[in-house]
Amino acid sequence: MSTFMANKGNIVRKWYILDAAGKPLGKTAATAATLLRGKHKPEFTPNADCGDFVVIINAEKAVLTGKKLEQKMYRRHSGWVGGLKETKYRILMQERPELAMQLAVKGMLPHNTLGKNSLTRLHIYRGAEHSQAAQKPEPWTAE
Repeated sequence: MSTFMANKGNIVRKWYILDAAGKPLGKTAATAATLLRGKHKPEFTPNADCGDFVVIINAEKAVLTGKKLEQKMYRRHSGWVGGLKETKYRILMQERPELAMQLAVKGMLPHNTLGKNSLTRLHIYRGAEHSQAAQKPEPWTAE
């Protein structure tokens, strides 16, 4: 009996939908990262991209626990002297909740080409409507 090794030819990708309404941002992002990486599958191979597609809906209704809305900052730098920009997560969640969710998922994926390719299969929507209905995504229920 030989060990199964996943590669491009034998990977079957499914579509899953995650509802972030009323759930913590980090828990939803962790579930999405697990699905994107493929760690929920018995045929998971660490060096192969064997993950599934993930659609996250209701990103604006995700909650941050504790004092994170006021204390956590989204920081970016232009590369110039004095080019640091900071935004509180309270403002980020109001204006761009999709970005907040994407940053959380991106931080939980490997920081190499495997993680970069996995992130292309992530689709995040502010509300409950999404444009992936033709792919027939099934809701992810296991927590």
